[in-house]
Amino acid sequence: MGNRSKLKPKKISKKEEMTDNHKKNGYSKLLGIKGLSAKAKIFDILAGGKIAFLNTQEAMENDIYPAYRGVLKKGNKELVVMFDLTENLVKKGEIGLFAEVEKELKAKEGEQIIIKHLERPASIDYIRKKLDGKFLEDKEMNVIIKDLMDNRLSQVELAAFVSAMYIRGVNYEETVSLANSIVNSGDTLNLHKKPILDKHCVGGVAGNRTTMIVVPIIAAAGCYIPKSSSRAITSAAGTADTMEVLAPVDIQMDELKRIVLKTKGAIVWGGGMNLAAADDKLIKIRHPLSLDPKGVVLASVLSKKKAVNATHVIIDIPIGRGAKFQDMDVAKDLANDFINIGKKLGMKIEAVITDGSDPIGNGIGPALECKDVLEVLEGKGPYDLREKSCALAGGLLELAGKAPKGRGMAIAEDLINNEKALKKFREIIGEQGGNPRIKIDELPIGEYIYQVKAEKSGRIGHVDSKILSKIARAAGSPKDIGAGIVLHREAGDKVRKGEVILSVYSESETKIEFAIKALEALNPIELEQYLLKSVR
Repeated sequence: MGNRSKLKPKKISKKEEMTDNHKKNGYSKLLGIKGLSAKAKIFDILAGGKIAFLNTQEAMENDIYPAYRGVLKKGNKELVVMFDLTENLVKKGEIGLFAEVEKELKAKEGEQIIIKHLERPASIDYIRKKLDGKFLEDKEMNVIIKDLMDNRLSQVELAAFVSAMYIRGVNYEETVSLANSIVNSGDTLNLHKKPILDKHCVGGVAGNRTTMIVVPIIAAAGCYIPKSSSRAITSAAGTADTMEVLAPVDIQMDELKRIVLKTKGAIVWGGGMNLAAADDKLIKIRHPLSLDPKGVVLASVLSKKKAVNATHVIIDIPIGRGAKFQDMDVAKDLANDFINIGKKLGMKIEAVITDGSDPIGNGIGPALECKDVLEVLEGKGPYDLREKSCALAGGLLELAGKAPKGRGMAIAEDLINNEKALKKFREIIGEQGGNPRIKIDELPIGEYIYQVKAEKSGRIGHVDSKILSKIARAAGSPKDIGAGIVLHREAGDKVRKGEVILSVYSESETKIEFAIKALEALNPIELEQYLLKSVR
């Protein structure tokens, strides 16, 4: 007779097998004839997705192969998963559940889990359509993003989708469709107020913590600005990492609404809410492949703005050596795309091209960047960070009609000089659950310090943001909030032999050694030696 599956049949009526619910969710008939179940075996391991695994022989007897989709059911709860197969980790009659699946199903060791096949999603045909170089219609983009959120697409299929957009391009209509689909994948913030202001920087510049200065300036000016920010991926700190030194940023939507209605501003982690949820899933695919299709980047940024119902947005596009963009024409094209697509999404956008050839501010790393921010709001601090922040805030006030043309920057500076922006920032910190009275000398700066001194006299020609970020991360940033770098000189400054150019901070002796090795291997600062020429 041969080996038979030990998965136990579950008796159901024909009527139950063909319920509207099964049809609606695209399920084919249950495994076998009457459906099958297996005992849960829990593995307390994060798999990075909704994954379950079966005994190889038993899975193939039931027409299940690696990366096949299936539906697991426990009680009234159903979950779409991808199957992996194993020879030894689970026996016949068992199903292995990783932590994500265990949590979603609330499954316990030994509980019976019903297993169903899942029909091939229609979105695969649409991904193939994009691979063939055709443009996707609005409904097709919606189906892809819905299947993404329902875990019906494998990592391979999602990688094919991102690759297709990278190779074939994404037109304006597709970008708008993608942005709207991403917005619809999560919750939205509706304050029932207008205008709602927002900002974004495309990144690539170390330091550059302008958001934490712009938000309190705008809020102090009487405008609403609910700012969702990101954590670091390859940089030394994201805005969310830096703000978290002062206050919690993992804020839920209802709490965000309360905070913004009271203070007019907030700085929170976008990933902590169900805000434009599909974007985080797409980023996880894009990042390992280093693929950033322009249309996808535009949709990613603008979907987050639309999700908070922003009406006026200023976009910072730094260019220069070491930044993400070096070419002015490329930056101008991107700026125009932001403006045009923003208009289609119901937002008024101004894009500004800024100097990204040099880090902004002195600190690189969460606590060190907080120091810069507080010093600027206290009327001191790095001049370049203050100037850029006031220019962005002023431009945003003008864009929203809250400042006369040409007067926005002066109004922003006044709000710093009269300490209204500082007062507002401390109010926001308090409402987000932080200490509104925190002092600069109370910030948790790393105790291990290594100073880099000029080996010769000259002028600093270039300071590389990417390399500085790598060194700061070697020192422990952003996980170790006190780790990072302080720049004592910037491009164009004259230095003499033996003067300190930068200091590296770390919270551990081991990591400061890692940072020193990174400094020895890399060259973050280029020095132009004085040349003396005799003329006769």
